[in-house]
Amino acid sequence: MEHDEPGISAVAETTSASPVADPLARTALGTYRGVATDRADVWRGIRYARPPLEDLRWRRARPLIPDGAADTVIDAQIFGAVCPQELNPAVRLGPDVVMDEDCLFLNVWTPPGASEHAHDAVALPVMVWLHGGAYVLGSGSQPYYDGAALAATGDVVIVTLNYRLGVLGFADLSSIDPRFESNVGLSDVLTALAWVRDHISAFGGDPDKVTLFGESAGAGLVTALLTMPAAEGLFGRAIAQSSPVTSMYGADRAARVAQMLLETAGVEDPGDTAGVVERLESLDGARCSTLTTELFAKVPTESPGTIAFAPVVDGDLLPEHPLDVYRDGRALPVPLIIGTNRDEANLFKYMKSPLMPITTEEIERMFAGMREEYPEVVLPERAQVLSAYSGLRPKVTGLGVARDVAFRMPTLWLADAHAHRAPVYVYRYDWTTRMFRLLGLGAAHATEVPYVWGNLGSGPRDITFLLGGRRHGEAVSERLMRRWTSFAHGRAPDAGPLGDDWPTYDTGRRPVLRIDAEDRVVQNLDGDLWEAWGEEVLGFR
Repeated sequence: MEHDEPGISAVAETTSASPVADPLARTALGTYRGVATDRADVWRGIRYARPPLEDLRWRRARPLIPDGAADTVIDAQIFGAVCPQELNPAVRLGPDVVMDEDCLFLNVWTPPGASEHAHDAVALPVMVWLHGGAYVLGSGSQPYYDGAALAATGDVVIVTLNYRLGVLGFADLSSIDPRFESNVGLSDVLTALAWVRDHISAFGGDPDKVTLFGESAGAGLVTALLTMPAAEGLFGRAIAQSSPVTSMYGADRAARVAQMLLETAGVEDPGDTAGVVERLESLDGARCSTLTTELFAKVPTESPGTIAFAPVVDGDLLPEHPLDVYRDGRALPVPLIIGTNRDEANLFKYMKSPLMPITTEEIERMFAGMREEYPEVVLPERAQVLSAYSGLRPKVTGLGVARDVAFRMPTLWLADAHAHRAPVYVYRYDWTTRMFRLLGLGAAHATEVPYVWGNLGSGPRDITFLLGGRRHGEAVSERLMRRWTSFAHGRAPDAGPLGDDWPTYDTGRRPVLRIDAEDRVVQNLDGDLWEAWGEEVLGFR
C-alpha cells in the first residue's frame, strides 16, 4: 500500500533555490547535466536504449551507439516517460507523469560531487533497482524510489529504470509471427545493465561492483537474471525482495496467452497472419494498457495460481526454468540476499486483486491445475499442508497457503539450492505499524519498500504512523539501509551495533533474519513450512 510523499515536487522545490552548479557526467554518449540537491546529485530521464517503436515494438531492446558527440550536453533533469499502464491507486507514479511507449529511461543518484571526482577518487558501489508491479505496473521514477537517502546514507550510486510492461513488455507474440521476439521487457533490463557497465564510471560508480536489487516483479527479474548466461558479468551481488520465483512459464502457456490477447483485442484471424500482425501493430499504447489490465484479471481468474505476464522460458534469452538451474548448481555464483514478508497475501486481499488464490475454492482449483499439468509430481497431502496452519480461521489459512505457495516456499527452495553455489542471506520481514494491523495489512507485500529506501511517508494523507510507531519505523529503516548498502560494498549485510549479525544460510540450521522492531536471527524459522510443503518444487510451467 502506497501513500503520498514529498517526492518529485519537493525535490524540485529544494533544488531550484540551490546555488550549487548543476553536476555533469561525461560519457561516450554525451555529457549529462543533472541537478544538485541537498543530499544527492541526481540525473533523470537518461535514455539507455533505442526507442522501442515501429519496427522495434515487441522486439528486444537495442543499445545506443556512441556517435562521437561526447561533448554534447544532454539535459537530464526531468524524468522520462513511463510505459503506458492503467492508473492504480496502490502504485503512485508521482505528479505530472507522462506515459509513452518511448519509455526506456533510467535515473542516477550519487552522493554530492561524486561525478566531479569520477576519475581521481575511489569509485563507489552501484545499486541498480528493478521496480515491482506484477510486470504490468510501476516505473523507476516513483516517489518511493527517490534514491537520495539511500545514496547519501550508504555512500553508493543508485540507478533506477523503466522497462516495458504488460502487453508491450511481457506478451510473447513469437507464436503469432517470428518477427516478434520473446522476453522484450527482460531484454530492457539487460540493456540497462550494459549501459551501467559502460557509462556509470562517469557518475563516480564502479562498474565492477554492481548490486542488482528489486521487489516483487523486479525481484522475479533478479532471480531470473541470476540463471541467464546473457547476464554474466553485469552484476556481482543481488537482492530479491518477495520474488515470485516460480511464476515463469514455457512457450506453450505464453502462446495461449497470446491467443487470448488476440481474442480480447478482436484481431484473431488464423487464416491471415499478415492481417493479424498489421492489426496488432496498429494498437496504440493506451489500447495496449487496457488489454494488459483485462488479461491481468482474466488469466488468474480462469487459472488460479498463474499470471498473464511474466518472463518466458524460451530456450534462448531465458534458456531454462530458473529453479531448475538453481537446483542443478548452475546459477551465476553471485552472493544473494533474499526474503519475503510475513503477511504477503494481505495486500492482495485488501486490494481485492485476482492475482493470488485466497479462497478455499480458488486454492483447490490451483492444486487441481498443478496435478493435471504435472501428474508425475507428488503433491503434498491436504492434511500435511494444513498442519502448518493449524488453529487458524479458514480465511487466514487461505492467506497463508497463498503466501507460501507464491512467495515463501519458492524463496526457500531457491535459497536451499543457491547456498551451495554462493553466500545466501535469508530474511523474513515482520515489521508493521498499529495502523497497518488495524487495516488488516500487517507486514503485507511491498510494505518494506519505503524502509529500504529511507523514504517513510510524511505527506498529509499518509496514514502509516497515524497510531504511532514512527520512532521504531525509522530505526527499522536505518538498519535496512545499512544492511543493503553494506552488502553492496562487498561486506556482510550487518547493521553494526544496531542489530544482530546476519549469518549465511545453510541447509542444516537454515538461519533466517527476522526483521521487526528488533532484528533477530532465528534458526529454522520456517521449519513448520518445510515439514508441510516438503522439498518438491510446486508451480506451473
